Amino acid sequence: NRLLIWKKIPGGKEYLAQEEINSLSLEEKGNLFSQWIANSCQNVRLLDLSGLGLTYLPPEIGMFPALASLNLSYNQLTFLPKEIGQLIQLEGFYLSRNRLIFIPEEIGQLCHLRTLDLSDNQLSRLPLEIGKLFKLVNLYLSLNQLSSLPAEIGQLFLLKDFNLSQNCLKSLPAEIGQLTHLEAFYLSQNSLTSLPKEIAQLSRLQKLDVSQNQLNSFPLEIGKLFRLEWLCLNHNRLDVLPIEIGQLSQLQRLDLSKNRLKSLPTEIGQLARLRTLNLSRNQLTSLPTEIGQLTQLYGLNLNQNYFATLPVQLWLLTQLEELCLSQNKLVSLPAEIDQLNQLEELYLSHNLLICLPPNIGNLPKLKWLHLDHNQLNSLPVEIEKLSPSLYELNLTGNSFKTIPEKIRQHFQL
Repeated sequence: NRLLIWKKIPGGKEYLAQEEINSLSLEEKGNLFSQWIANSCQNVRLLDLSGLGLTYLPPEIGMFPALASLNLSYNQLTFLPKEIGQLIQLEGFYLSRNRLIFIPEEIGQLCHLRTLDLSDNQLSRLPLEIGKLFKLVNLYLSLNQLSSLPAEIGQLFLLKDFNLSQNCLKSLPAEIGQLTHLEAFYLSQNSLTSLPKEIAQLSRLQKLDVSQNQLNSFPLEIGKLFRLEWLCLNHNRLDVLPIEIGQLSQLQRLDLSKNRLKSLPTEIGQLARLRTLNLSRNQLTSLPTEIGQLTQLYGLNLNQNYFATLPVQLWLLTQLEELCLSQNKLVSLPAEIDQLNQLEELYLSHNLLICLPPNIGNLPKLKWLHLDHNQLNSLPVEIEKLSPSLYELNLTGNSFKTIPEKIRQHFQL
């Protein structure tokens, strides 16, 4: 391990290549290691030891007084020596893709650390001393086995980017609300059943991902996250949304797929900046009329719900580029569909459609049209007007008797 590291230190490979050094035994080289570091590495600031297959980090790692960045990612380390605490100038510490089962308390001595990446290890707990990293801005802990966070995590006042995805968290400490500089918070694929009300104190939060948890409710305080632009709540157990969601005036992306929603609050129409809305795999039969106020929406996913008809307000969404309506109970489409003149993708698979309105031919930008597995036996001749732009047309699973000639030729049907 020492030799692997030695060759990556500036000047190390050349030193080891000297005839008088190269001829030494492995043990003799090892004895020279610390002496060489003391003489040659006082000014080394960057050290990339990633992907070397290291199983052991020697204590000599603490002998780099000027080190600002240390990359140990993609190795096989199971622990870190306490000497790691001597790297008091360290600003970036990268340890992803190892086999670490604990972090020594000496980590708290790295008082200048700004980025700490411990993702994809086997950590089941964090040392309390992590709260002493007062300058930490980025903390990555995804793909570990954490079941809880110490209250001291709330002392990381400057933290902006915090990733806890793919752990075993069942709850968050109230102290999480003290991270008032947090801008991105990733909590997907945990076992959270609720979020603390203190989350409302994260007034600078722009991205919040709580997807693939076990949430059955959402705190009313969410309305106080005025800067939120990106909210992922998919794959939870939500059956209702708080009306306070309408206060998220900066929201651009909202993913509510794979929940148990039967209705949406009318306040959804207040999300004037919303660009994408995913409501697939819920239990919706209708949308509030206020949905028509989302005039900036370019992506709307309503797949796998129970829509038999569509609200007329849907045709007010004239900026829509993608509309997903597959696996519903639609029997027909209204003529107003041609008002969606920016539409490029229209998915209507697995419905009960028996006919299409002629106006569907007035969608000049349509590229993808999926009509498979319906009850269609003919297409309106006006659909021929789509052929110049249409890239993909799926008609399988129907009982067509006639298909317009231009469409037949264009797709060689």
